[in-house]
Amino acid sequence: MRLRGKRVAVLTANGFEDLELWYPVLRLREEGAEVVLVGAEAGDYKGEHGLSARAQAAARDVRAQDFDAVLIPGGQRGPDNMRLHPEMAKLVREAHDAGKLVAAICHGPWMLASAEIVDGRKITSWPTLRSDLVHAGAEWIDREVVVDGNIVTSRKPDDLPAFMREGIIPALEGV
Repeated sequence: MRLRGKRVAVLTANGFEDLELWYPVLRLREEGAEVVLVGAEAGDYKGEHGLSARAQAAARDVRAQDFDAVLIPGGQRGPDNMRLHPEMAKLVREAHDAGKLVAAICHGPWMLASAEIVDGRKITSWPTLRSDLVHAGAEWIDREVVVDGNIVTSRKPDDLPAFMREGIIPALEGV
């Protein structure tokens, strides 16, 4: 229960990568964190492989200051669907600007670019996002987990253990 008292917003949208949403949610809960799923609207969302997730809150109804972290799962369509909703990018930007942990995996760093927080930062992602992130000013690194200040990123589902073990959990313990 290392993370008791910590609150984490996990963003969701249709097309999220099932493992990249549920693995962190379950690990965070296992460590005692309170996890709140946040979508463009409260309600049900469908993952790439058929799992569903129920967002308890709409992004416009939550505030970054109420969380210790914002986590963005990947998926080929999920983060792209999130980017259609400016209030989701605003939540990410406000969390970052307040020094909160912002974590993203796979295609999730697209949201970091939309939130305009990657300029000058070391970032990793699914390889096809490399040019997008570089054009947004990031230094792209091909490593299973990259920690740069309050931003933690990983590349793919295989990186989830390192993403949690070396990135998210230690960062939240330090908050």
